[in-house]
Amino acid sequence: MQALDRYTYPHRLLHWLVAGVVLLSLASGLTLGFLGYDGTVDLIGKTLTNVLYGGHKTLGVLMLLLMTLRVITRLAFVVPDHVPPLNTFERVVSTSVHHLLYIALIVMPLIGWAATASGGFPVEFVLWQLPGFIGKDEQLSELLFILHEWLGWIILALVVLHVSGAIFHWKIKRDNVMKRMSLFD
Repeated sequence: MQALDRYTYPHRLLHWLVAGVVLLSLASGLTLGFLGYDGTVDLIGKTLTNVLYGGHKTLGVLMLLLMTLRVITRLAFVVPDHVPPLNTFERVVSTSVHHLLYIALIVMPLIGWAATASGGFPVEFVLWQLPGFIGKDEQLSELLFILHEWLGWIILALVVLHVSGAIFHWKIKRDNVMKRMSLFD
């Protein structure tokens, strides 16, 4: 495989960092969504529940930062052609899933930030409290948290499609698609 067939290293590194943050965000978000605050407290205690909420918020801010860098790298570096080329169906599905993931992974943390702030909760990033950028409005917060949850399910579905496509190319087609994003040579 020639170097031109692969994404640049910064792009590949950001891809895998985002993948890790997405998995942790979905796991913590699903836990909190299914159990709610009280259910999580009953299961793991108040201290760990608060750590989980703070961690989820930190992951959201980190996601926003990483996705901003991904957009910059996507614009700054050439996207390599597929060798061999994808057929029309594969190209349309791949492009659609990628674009939808980019949009969702940028919009998701912004909605979470606004939902948290409008609910009167602190917007946290590691040990720092970030500005809310929006005043307290409980009705708006409820709506935004519902949108945040729906978008979480959409992201989960997009991730399943993305991973399924990668596995299809890796194990069935045995083309070079997986190598394009590999961290290792």
